Amino acid sequence: MMGKLLTADFLKIKRKGLWLLTLIGPLGVIALQMVNYGVRKDYLLQQSEDDWGYFLLNVHSFTPLAIVLGIAILTSFIASIENETNAWKQLIALPISKLTVYLSKFTLLAILLFFASMLLMFFTLSYGLFLELGDTVPYMELAKYSYFPAFAVLPILALQLWIASVSHNQGIPITVGIFGVIFTYSSYVLPDWMIWKWPSLMNQWNEPMINVLLGLGIGILLYIIGMIDFARRDVK
Repeated sequence: MMGKLLTADFLKIKRKGLWLLTLIGPLGVIALQMVNYGVRKDYLLQQSEDDWGYFLLNVHSFTPLAIVLGIAILTSFIASIENETNAWKQLIALPISKLTVYLSKFTLLAILLFFASMLLMFFTLSYGLFLELGDTVPYMELAKYSYFPAFAVLPILALQLWIASVSHNQGIPITVGIFGVIFTYSSYVLPDWMIWKWPSLMNQWNEPMINVLLGLGIGILLYIIGMIDFARRDVK
């Protein structure tokens, strides 16, 4: 049943532009670096002896913002699709539990998120090779900056889905998402316990893996809380 629900969810977003949005996020991040390096490549290459490392840091400076904003838009769009077609009541009328319905939505969003991370890694590698930053490509660092933020952002994904699923007005999750983007932009001054800081991979221990583990743990916790709350509420 879970597989059928997930297939149905993918069909619902097929012509809604969500796949395009998933593409635009990572492409936009790299497009900013195309402008950056296109205008002042010589200056940027003088800033560090590790050209690949400095390039990855420049890419990563925009990645958390793109992910948090993209999650806010995607979760709101998916909830809006269900609201517009009155699909919530139709789904619940089927012999399936609300928990399965909620899991399908979360799984769909997680797939889109990690697909975007895969595209980010591909675009980053391609443009880095185009810039001829060096023969030795730091694949581990490339993977870290592409996928670690996706794991660290899971609490935000769970929170936004929860709010979007139980809100009659989708302006509420969008507003929360905008504040989330502002928090993420100011992540360097946020305390380590705030979930909007975690996608930046910054913490007082200078250990990105801590953010990844926190993202996984708190993300699962917020998902469970949101799922239980969704299951207890009346269908909109």
